[in-house]
Amino acid sequence: MFLNRLDAAHQLAKALKKYQGQHPLVLAIPRGAVPMGLVLAQALDASFDVVLVRKLSAPLQPELAIGSVDENGWAYLSPEVAAMGLQAPYIQAEIERQMQTLKARQKQYRQVLSRAQVKDRLVIVVDDGLATGATMQSALRATRQQGPRHLVCAVPVASPRALRQVQDLADDTVCLLAPQDFMAVGQYYRDFAQVDDAEVLALLAGQTRS
Repeated sequence: MFLNRLDAAHQLAKALKKYQGQHPLVLAIPRGAVPMGLVLAQALDASFDVVLVRKLSAPLQPELAIGSVDENGWAYLSPEVAAMGLQAPYIQAEIERQMQTLKARQKQYRQVLSRAQVKDRLVIVVDDGLATGATMQSALRATRQQGPRHLVCAVPVASPRALRQVQDLADDTVCLLAPQDFMAVGQYYRDFAQVDDAEVLALLAGQTRS
């Protein structure tokens, strides 16, 4: 059990200590992982940025991920899509809906923090946890396309299935907990309050690019 996201980040930083001194770049998945990514960046003497991806939600079940999409429009669909009988019109409409959010966030975030250089760098992609792993898959794929020297996936907790799915997309995967009885990310945090856009923008505004 983690007290909150900051506690999880401090514990994760210890597990990532081997990357300190290599001028890594920490990429956080908004919104929840942004405060965590800043803790990691400080602990590892790293640069910081965000990687913009969004979960694709199932009909009438917004918390159930059926896939994800990155800011360039590349979409990942989970194997469950076919089993659920979801049709192409719904999937396309959901992709377009999430792309609108991504474009709005891109405009907001890049006004206060310029995009970091990924090519040939050691890059650590962090999220506050993996349930289906869909958003992390998009984040890792989007980052890999930019040519990092070494790509790391870092999360405090994940379902065993999600962990297996992301491991092939990273050069190294660091996860503190992967319980067999996993139900939801929030059950492993005493405080899992939502991080809003105002908090993210305030945190980003305090960063300088290196």
